[in-house]
Amino acid sequence: MREVRGPIPMAYHRIMSTSVSFSAAAPSALESARRRLIVALDVPDAASAHQLVGRLDAACTWFKVGLELFVAAGPTVLEPILARGCSVFLDLKFHDIPNTVAGAVRSAAGLGARMLTVHASGGPAMLAAARAALEGLANPPELLAVTMLTSMDVAQASAIGLGRGLSDQVELLARMGLNAGMRGFVCSPQEVSAVRALAGPEATLVVPGIRPAGSDPGDQKRIATPAETLRLGASYLVVGRPITQAADPAAAAAAIVAEMATAL
Repeated sequence: MREVRGPIPMAYHRIMSTSVSFSAAAPSALESARRRLIVALDVPDAASAHQLVGRLDAACTWFKVGLELFVAAGPTVLEPILARGCSVFLDLKFHDIPNTVAGAVRSAAGLGARMLTVHASGGPAMLAAARAALEGLANPPELLAVTMLTSMDVAQASAIGLGRGLSDQVELLARMGLNAGMRGFVCSPQEVSAVRALAGPEATLVVPGIRPAGSDPGDQKRIATPAETLRLGASYLVVGRPITQAADPAAAAAAIVAEMATAL
């Protein structure tokens, strides 16, 4: 896993003063957990996003900007997040012809995000073009290939004509990505151990579909708890609604960080 850079917010002590007990985890485990949690800013406008970041930057150092927020607010929405010393995972899942994706990757690389996604199902030529677009750039984002969306189950896969099982499809896409030079992947908790075995210990595996025990899965189908997913080999966990729609997002994030720390 690539070392996470960026300053540690001085507000770290605010996590320790929440109602969640951290006594079972060492401070180093807590700090590692903070640096491996990515909060999904799946909100409709920049004001909502920046308010959430302000409430949560003591609990984590990473935030995901996806299609909803990026389309609504544009590239400038990243600037205040980066100015706080936080890292951005720009999750736009590019999927088009190789030349178009290469151009989009080059444009996105200048926005300051630390990680960027493309769909593995775009094929090896598209993945190779995306990777080549970052060559020679100073401090480029890490490129991640999305395997299968965590909202997909057997019925959804069958509806699009996918004849093989989901785990088999994820492994096929991961192998293809590795052959195209990719060293980072997005997969569900159910496939993370298999992708880790394929990609090796240095690969970056970003895993959405994280749901604390007892929480509403929403439209996510292939899910697991935070601690379980880390034990299976995840590098980073992406968590959205269990934090952002909680009555107290900061307390919800602190509870997830505490659970993650037990697995580290």
